[in-house]
Amino acid sequence: MAKVSSFPPIVGLNPRIIILGSMPGIASLEAVQYYAHPRNAFWPIMAELFGFDHQIDYEARIKRVRTLPVILWDTLATCYRPGSLDSDISVDSVEANDIVSLLDEFPGIRLIAFNGATSEKYFRRLVLPQLEAETLPRLLRMPSTSPANASMNLARKTESWRVLLDYC
Repeated sequence: MAKVSSFPPIVGLNPRIIILGSMPGIASLEAVQYYAHPRNAFWPIMAELFGFDHQIDYEARIKRVRTLPVILWDTLATCYRPGSLDSDISVDSVEANDIVSLLDEFPGIRLIAFNGATSEKYFRRLVLPQLEAETLPRLLRMPSTSPANASMNLARKTESWRVLLDYC
């Protein structure tokens, strides 16, 4: 079983939203890019919400994210996981990213949006106990943008993710 590690956060301008995935999948790890799987809906959704072409190259997408009030990161820093499925994460191997320090560094964060249930599950288990309830931003689980979440089409996912605009 392979030990995998997440990427550093991508920090936007005056961030008010943190978008947390669980752990990059194989396509993302190999490309060293957030949401690199061609069928992942993340970039088309962000492009629709924030007005850019999702087909621009990765560096241009990241440059665009750095102008938005968002931070992209993952709940998990490392874990053992064969393949790309969150369900294959070895529960005993998980280590969280230092989201507490990120929240301290950026006190304007108003929303933590979880890209799927696994991100939220590990956040609640590993990070939430370290946070003070009175300073906690809103926590909101979004429909996973992963191609494994085939129960929702792109239009429905995009409509669900539109709530992010309320926090910008």
